[in-house]
Amino acid sequence: MPAGTVMPVKMMPVDAVNRVIMNMGTVLRPLDYGAIGLAVTITLLSAVYVYAGTGSSNRVTIKGTDGNWVFPQNAAEKVTVSGPLGDTVVELRDGMVRVLSSPCMNQTCVAAGAIHGHGQWIACLPNKVVVSIARHGDAASTGDELDGAVW
Repeated sequence: MPAGTVMPVKMMPVDAVNRVIMNMGTVLRPLDYGAIGLAVTITLLSAVYVYAGTGSSNRVTIKGTDGNWVFPQNAAEKVTVSGPLGDTVVELRDGMVRVLSSPCMNQTCVAAGAIHGHGQWIACLPNKVVVSIARHGDAASTGDELDGAVW
């Protein structure tokens, strides 16, 4: 073809285009909707199971160099934990747990604020103090957890 010549484009017949458009609504069949509904239901139930509740079934574990303490999450306590740098003060109140003071330089544990849900934790690494919340009966709440595996 000489330069500047436009090649003709093959067009679909109009009735073929109409058939494709009409069939777009039948892409999902009734069982597809059921499968989607089941997947959404399982996802929502899983989220509720994982993230639900901060009640008394949760346990607060405080680990320091001089021992471990376990309290129900709804306890009202102030715990002083000794570490290599000095004393770290942990407060449990109204279902919330926070580090009030610590002798570490950067104060990241104090700035972390309060935690309230299972699986949350605060650590003062320089003073070797770890505060965590776990469900009662979870391995993490008893201290007997396996925290990793190597194959």
